[in-house]
Amino acid sequence: MNTESSLRSSSHNKARARNLFAGTGLLLWLLFLTPPLSTWTRSYEYVQATQYCFFAIIIPFLLVAGRPWQWLGLTSNEPVRFDSDGVLVSPTRPRLFDRVAIARAKRNDHRRAVALTILFIGQSILWRSSPMVNALVRHAWLTDIESLALIVAGAFLWIDLIEAPPFRPGATRPYRIGISTVSMWSVWVLAYLMAMSQNSWYHAIHHVAGGLSQSADQQFTAGAMWFLSATAFLPVIFSNLNRWLKSEDDPDEELYQLVRRDRTRGFFGTNP
Repeated sequence: MNTESSLRSSSHNKARARNLFAGTGLLLWLLFLTPPLSTWTRSYEYVQATQYCFFAIIIPFLLVAGRPWQWLGLTSNEPVRFDSDGVLVSPTRPRLFDRVAIARAKRNDHRRAVALTILFIGQSILWRSSPMVNALVRHAWLTDIESLALIVAGAFLWIDLIEAPPFRPGATRPYRIGISTVSMWSVWVLAYLMAMSQNSWYHAIHHVAGGLSQSADQQFTAGAMWFLSATAFLPVIFSNLNRWLKSEDDPDEELYQLVRRDRTRGFFGTNP
């Protein structure tokens, strides 16, 4: 009886935590689109960079971890399971997101995750480029488009990095470690290049005498991008590394199998 009560309490606490994650993600999305934060992004580079990190990394993670699709009744809340013949066992009455998860489960590989990582890096370069940030400062309505593009793409990436039933990552743990690392490093490289620049990349942001200097603003920007990206990706990297090393299979043998398979099939799963 105590065991059942403990399990019920644990399940309830996990559900509350997921609701908190999803609610926090939606709240942060709204806060960065409204004053005063939206106004500060046009005056300070570090606030602009912080907004980008929340749109591209933090908010997508919170939404995926919070699984808001369960609130909306888009999933049956039953795990996706197949029998030994590949016939669907659960859920018995799949809903919209269940059907998407089933289709994803039938073609598990790393190609989707790699493509999403390339999209993440491409969007990072685009939305942090000088012309684009200057346009965001001058035309506030572009921020709505930026947030939607980054959050949607980021959510798809996180679905391939963490467990978010009914969705499961399609790539193996070594690939998840590599994808998380490359994604984080791409943000770090952008932050480093911007911080080391002697001239501001973003001429639309004017630094007023007596206020925050350009140099200080650039250093704060780099620090914010490094910290926020590391806060999201490092736990995923070390969690997958820890579970991979503790798995029953030999990690070295698993890595060798991945390398041999890529040599045979090509990195994107096709013959070279």
